[in-house]
Amino acid sequence: MKMETDVNRFRRIVRGRIKENLKRFISSGELIGRQGNKQVTIPLPRIDLPRFQFGGNQQKGVGQGDGDPGDPLNQGKPQPGEGEAGQNAGDHGLEVDVSLEELADILGEELQLPRIEDKGKKNVKSKKYKYHGVLKTGPEGLRNFKRTYKEALKRQIASDEYTPERPSVIPIKEDKRYRSFKIEENPEASAVIVYMMDVSGSMGDEQKEIVRLTAFWLDTWLKRNYDNIETRFIIHDAVAREVDEQTFYHTKESGGTLISSAYKLCEKIIKEDYPLDEWNIYLFHFSDGDNWSGNDTNECMVLLDNVLLPASNLFSYGQVESRYGSGQFLKDLEKHFGDSQEKVVTHQIKDRDGIMNALKVFLGKGK
Repeated sequence: MKMETDVNRFRRIVRGRIKENLKRFISSGELIGRQGNKQVTIPLPRIDLPRFQFGGNQQKGVGQGDGDPGDPLNQGKPQPGEGEAGQNAGDHGLEVDVSLEELADILGEELQLPRIEDKGKKNVKSKKYKYHGVLKTGPEGLRNFKRTYKEALKRQIASDEYTPERPSVIPIKEDKRYRSFKIEENPEASAVIVYMMDVSGSMGDEQKEIVRLTAFWLDTWLKRNYDNIETRFIIHDAVAREVDEQTFYHTKESGGTLISSAYKLCEKIIKEDYPLDEWNIYLFHFSDGDNWSGNDTNECMVLLDNVLLPASNLFSYGQVESRYGSGQFLKDLEKHFGDSQEKVVTHQIKDRDGIMNALKVFLGKGK
């Protein structure tokens, strides 16, 4: 029990440290490179549980005896860079493994994100085994060792077979207890995320890195809310095409911009692969706000009004800043929709430090 208490205390300390440094993790991309199978390695400063340490009294120091005005407080303490080379290990940072689910919970707590209300999936049921009681019979693989030990201990104490000086608790058949379970069928919630990114000449590497970091945290949160997540990627300049994740994040910039090309391809993907009554559909578009013409912007609004918004849970537009982008498309979206359309969420991401606010805006409605 003492060890379990210390472990839980340590986990609480780690959780607090992650919260303190969450903004740095979000903007630096450290966690993406440390991602494994449903876990992330978190680099943290050294964590020590507080304790008193008493030393000898061989020499006087601060708090020991009388001092004279002007005496340095750190007298006798080696300064950085002084002294000879040694063979002892120095202080190192700590790395801990945290599940993506726990990381999503921390993100949700820090940003105060609501749980998402999904459409569910009507025609697919997922089976879950829920343990809810204890039986006297069952397979050995379900034996509850703690309950079995308690039953054996109670039996031996009641029959005066237990000797505290030489404790030996050996369960017999009547002592054994087994976990019981029942099968629950629940609608399987599924979601698809379609990421669209402008890769025209004005979108540089830093702008795409901001998109990459934002997408990682969006995935982390949405995977916590859904049993099944699919991700599709669209890049566009004057022409749109679907690509894999590697290409999405590493395509070199070039060409002009026709935003409607991405929206048309997104419409095609949804109609072909994702029935609206079965899938929760999230659309995220990232651009620097340049578009070729007002006519194409008008076509984008028609596609959003008639096709993409009726099909989706949420359409989020994140506008990253570049030296060459006009930023006009964000203004056009806000003018067209105003506050009348709850499914449309827009946000300007000025730099990496703005990613955390973007996540709060995009996910804060719980759609």
